[in-house]
Amino acid sequence: MGRVSALSHHFLDAVDMAAIASARWRGKGDKMAADAAAVEAMRATFDNVPFDGRVAIGEGERDEAPMLYIGEQLGCDIGNPNVAVVDIAVDPLECTNNCADNLPNSIAVLAAAPRGKLLHAPDCYMDKIAAGPEMEGHIALDAGVSYNIEQVATVMDKPIDEVQIIALDRPRHHNLFKEINTLGAQLHTLSDGDIAAALWAARPEGNYDMLLGIGAAPEGVITATAIRGIGGVFEGRLVFRSDAEEARAANMIDDDLTRLWSARDLCQSDDAVFVASGVCDGYLPGVKINQDGTIGTFAEMIDVASRKITRHDRIHNQ
Repeated sequence: MGRVSALSHHFLDAVDMAAIASARWRGKGDKMAADAAAVEAMRATFDNVPFDGRVAIGEGERDEAPMLYIGEQLGCDIGNPNVAVVDIAVDPLECTNNCADNLPNSIAVLAAAPRGKLLHAPDCYMDKIAAGPEMEGHIALDAGVSYNIEQVATVMDKPIDEVQIIALDRPRHHNLFKEINTLGAQLHTLSDGDIAAALWAARPEGNYDMLLGIGAAPEGVITATAIRGIGGVFEGRLVFRSDAEEARAANMIDDDLTRLWSARDLCQSDDAVFVASGVCDGYLPGVKINQDGTIGTFAEMIDVASRKITRHDRIHNQ
């Protein structure tokens, strides 16, 4: 077991505590309060973890509190040469709007790997493609929408009108949606939640064949870690919303900002884990507040090295 995966139970605690805290705000229409609750619960958990941690990529910069900001130090053993030195890609509350409206797929989620092994970048966008292991070597982000859909149809031995594509429902995807519809493939859209969407596309038991479109870069790094653990295809390229965002990236990434990133580029170590805990029902069951005052959480962990996926349904006394 690697030094990062040895900390898996702490990462599980972090997402569970964030899920419980944000679940108290489900359906109350206040996404900022829900997000702040998740952030503070996760941060408080990390304060007691014996490691030297850092947020490699997350929700925002230091002046955008209450986020877990990029570069923030985590853990109770910072600077100790005898503990694991870890980078975290994190979203304490993925799908904040869905939590506020009590809609599906809101989760607390993170990925962890040794220092320097996760993409360290500002909170920007990422153009993405994801699919299952059978599509490896057959699709590519730069190949174009038509080519990739035709490849899915050929490899999966199905007509194009049975190819299932999932994407975020965003105005920026107008041309993408037009091309998918023109080809005749089936388009499914989500209001939020491209981590869940990508994993549904990458898993053999998933309902979708491929994820396409632009989402958030932190979620891209988290997804890439998970897909390294379950197998499948993931590629991404950073997309910048402003000159200032691109300039910050240039200072953080010692590389070509236009490069294509594979899952193994975004997460460069097998000693890595993906952990998610459900807030609202969907990809995972949501937090359940029981009549006896206990709280149930429903989490999933993917260990990259062993390619082992485990479910962790736990009861918490609050």
